Amino acid sequence: MTHARQVMRDSFLRALPVLDGKQRVVGVLTDQDILRIRSSRSNITVRGYAREYPVISPDTDVLVAARLLLEAKQHLAPVIASPSDKTLVGVVSEVDILRNVQPTKKSPATVQDIMTGSVETTYPDESIARLWLNMLEWDYTGIPVISHKNKAIGIVTRSDIIRSGYARIGSGDMHGKGSGDAPKVEKVMSTPLYSIPPESSVSEAIHSVLEHNIGRICITQNNELVGIADRYDLLKACLAGAGIR
Repeated sequence: MTHARQVMRDSFLRALPVLDGKQRVVGVLTDQDILRIRSSRSNITVRGYAREYPVISPDTDVLVAARLLLEAKQHLAPVIASPSDKTLVGVVSEVDILRNVQPTKKSPATVQDIMTGSVETTYPDESIARLWLNMLEWDYTGIPVISHKNKAIGIVTRSDIIRSGYARIGSGDMHGKGSGDAPKVEKVMSTPLYSIPPESSVSEAIHSVLEHNIGRICITQNNELVGIADRYDLLKACLAGAGIR
């Protein structure tokens, strides 16, 4: 797992296919699995952490592949030769799919129609350890950072935490005790915060996510956070417009 974490950190990946000795896919390792490891032991192996994966082959329809990713709640899936031949031939991610699909006239009109309005946030002076636990508990891949005056100022993601080397924080600050010297969110958060107004179209939201290579777009008014739409929300909007549920 130490090696897998290094590969994901160096290559800016959120998931890795897990193969057997014959290049056949046996599962998927995600950044969520990396963050769940609290032990500092270096002999923990990928075996036992690999998740099941959706069956996607080269001839799978793009929108069907999108639905399978959504159902599996995964950001990336291996592409196997066929349902009976699990040899790895590639990978497909939600980004790959968003680059090749578009909302239709039947899709939601604005990003306000698909955004999550009640958004969990963090402060720049919050400890990374506390945020780490919250991300695991909520199963979130990114959390906006706001000032104590409720102004949106940045975002922190699992990838930020993994790349920073704070993915194996001990439990000493988990409940906020003795947090004066604990690493703070401001050390790892990404800025600037990319955002769009709520009246923006779904197509504009997709363009922003792809252009800035981000996992979610914040929805703001007067620099205050009013919602968030992630790649899942955008894929769902495209599927709804195509009549695929």
